[in-house]
Order: sequence, then C-alpha cells, then structure tokens
Amino acid sequence: MTESVWDEFEWRGMIYEATDGVRDVLAREAVTCYIGFDPTASSLHVGSLLPLMALARLQRHGHRPIAIAGGGTGMIGDPSGKTQERQLLGLDRIEENLRGIRVQLERFLDFDTPANPARIVNNADWLAPLRLMEFLRDTGKHFTVNAMLARESVRRRLESEDGISYTEFTYSLLQAYDFLTLYDRYGCTLQLGGSDQWGNILSGADLIRKLRGAKAHGLVMPLVTTASGVKFGKTEAGTVWLDPSRTSPFRFYQFWLNTEDGDVGRYLRYFTFLDRDAIAALEERVREAPERREAQRALAGEVTALLHGADGLARAERATAVLFGGDLSALAADEVLEVFDDVPSTALARSEFEGSGKAVTDLLVVSGLAASKGEAARLVRQGGVYLNNRRVEGDRDRVTAGQAIGGELLVLRKGAKQNHVIRIAEGAAPARG
Repeated sequence: MTESVWDEFEWRGMIYEATDGVRDVLAREAVTCYIGFDPTASSLHVGSLLPLMALARLQRHGHRPIAIAGGGTGMIGDPSGKTQERQLLGLDRIEENLRGIRVQLERFLDFDTPANPARIVNNADWLAPLRLMEFLRDTGKHFTVNAMLARESVRRRLESEDGISYTEFTYSLLQAYDFLTLYDRYGCTLQLGGSDQWGNILSGADLIRKLRGAKAHGLVMPLVTTASGVKFGKTEAGTVWLDPSRTSPFRFYQFWLNTEDGDVGRYLRYFTFLDRDAIAALEERVREAPERREAQRALAGEVTALLHGADGLARAERATAVLFGGDLSALAADEVLEVFDDVPSTALARSEFEGSGKAVTDLLVVSGLAASKGEAARLVRQGGVYLNNRRVEGDRDRVTAGQAIGGELLVLRKGAKQNHVIRIAEGAAPARG
C-alpha cells in the first residue's frame, strides 16, 4: 500500500496538531493547501525550511500547494513568537523582498507540472483594496475580542512592557481573510504553519464555515529547536539565510555539518527526502561510530544540494575539505577568504615578494605564528609549518607571489589548527620580520 502524505508527516514527526478529519481528506482527494511566508527580508532563512518541505511533500503526493508571500500582512506584522512590534515596511521594500523569496520557493516547489502546479500569490492583491468599514462589517463581526485576547501570542505581548498595538492585534483577522479568499479563488481547504499559528488558522477555518458553510482544515508543525532547547537556525554568526549572497553554500553546508548527534536524526526526517530505511541506517551509524559524522555529512549534502544545486554542493565540499588539509589550489581567492573569514590576516606589499621572494621564516614572524626567526626555523624543521596546506620542507625556503592563490593570498598554518592569511596587496605598507 502506498504511504499517504499524512503517514509520511507522522513518521517524520511533522504533526504537532491538526483539525479533525485532515487525515481522511488528504487520503481521499487532492487538496489545495497553503502556507504564508513573511517578506520582512529579501531572503527566507532556515526557520522557513520545515514549512517549505511540508508544501513540497504535499505536492509530491499529488496535492496543490500555494505559497502566500505576505505583501499585505507584512505591512502589519504577525505578533506570534515576537516580543516587540516589528518595524513596518513600505511597499517598495516589500516588493523587493518578494522577488528574492520567489526565487527560493522555486527551489522546492514545481510551478510547471501540469497535474498540480504550485502557485505563489501576494495577499496584498486582495488586502490592499479592502475598505475598512466593509471589512469590519463583513469580517470583523465574526471575531470576539475574548477569543482574540486568549491567543497566546496576544496574551504574551499584553504582559510585556511594550504591550501590543491595535495594528498587530488585527493580524489574525487578516490571516483569516486570506484563508477565506484562497478558498473562494482556488478552493483551498487546508492551511499549514508552525504551532504558534494554530489560533490564527482556526480563525480562518471558522470564518469559512460561517460565511461559506464549508469545512476547512488546519495542520501545524512543531517549532524546531535543538536538543539543548536553542531556537533552530540561530548561530554565533547570526541568521542562516537561504540566499547564497547572505549565507554562502559553504557556510550553509557547515551549519548542517555541525549538527549535534542528538538532533541529526530529527533533522534528517524534517529537512530531507531520504526514506525511513536510509535515515534509520544513518541513525544507527551515529550510535555505532559518532566520530565519523556520516549522518551529519548526509544531512549537509542533501539540504545543500536541494537549495544550491549540485554545483553549490560541490563548492561547499571542496571548501570544507580545505579545513581538513585539502588542496587549496582548487579554490578561488574569494572562496579561500570565505573558508578563513574568522582567521587573522596581515597585508604585505607585493614588492616584498619580488625577486627571490620573502623568507618563510619572516612570514611566520610577521604573522605572529612565531616570536622570532629562530623559533620559526625550529618550527619548520620539526615539520609543523604549512603553506597553502602543504608542508614547508626547508627553513630557508622563500615565498614568491606566484605561489599565492589568485596571486593575492597565502595561508600559513602552524600545527593542526593555527592559521594566518597573508594578503598580497599593491599598496600595503611593508611589514618587516
């Protein structure tokens, strides 16, 4: 028997709560479903991946996905999960953000298949023309203030020092109106989201029942955290974006590669299309040989390829290999800088490398990897010095600009991990060691 999308969601741990009857509806018919995405930036981040994967799985099972890029609600701001009101964006900024988000949605959803093509819609198309008096009369009267005040997102903000503005307080009405509009235009009967959206989703389903006499459904997924309780996607370096100009394929790959053993099985179920047997086998390898990190490499490879394609994955893997002593010559200068972006660097004038070049011992002193030329020479003789990940054999070796990556970068390493980048620049002040 073919596995249903409900069964898949269930074994992947993607169901937090659902309205009665969702399982039967998904098994019985092709459903039109939607998820809203926030256009507060020109890129989505990894926190959007679980809902994106939910839409992609639904489409693969024959259902019709709609992604709302919330150009209208983005002007209001969703209070769910927020402790402060967000800065409101203008129309031009929102339009720019929507263009960036669409590119990322196209990596996950098929907009061209004739059977059940995905759609992207902008709720500003129907929210912007709304007239206040008509909206309050036709929609607002179906919401009680008591129910709105009982929402966790509203209650939390009411208890905060800043409170909640009337603007954000009305957000749930607008989201419910979205659901109603999608029902009218596309026959959409299922809304999905994070667990913090449960109340808003129920409001929309209830509005459809009251105004159209029809049954609509909701399904919410768990909010993703790490095993230690930290919010998923938050790193010391900041947000992990889906846009490669904000978070490069290499950094994106590293984010997944650094997943803790306690999280990797869950993330494989959430964020990849690997089947049960493949994931079970990888989880077994975590138990048997965690030091090999096979599950983390599989996770990083699957998600990076999904978002950045085979070329992006290949670049990320090449750059990652460099961290473990791989050949630097395969990388361009900008890729090297990306790998070593948190490594100290020193700029030296190109003239210092002319003729016979600059002594490697001088470079070790200038970089601070050795306190003196004598110490530098001893390090080289002991085999502990590497230039561009290749061991320096002689303490009298000299380095020329021709050895630099892209003619501009040299990577010095002392021991296993202590790196320093030498930048060869035309106008750098000479540094003498």
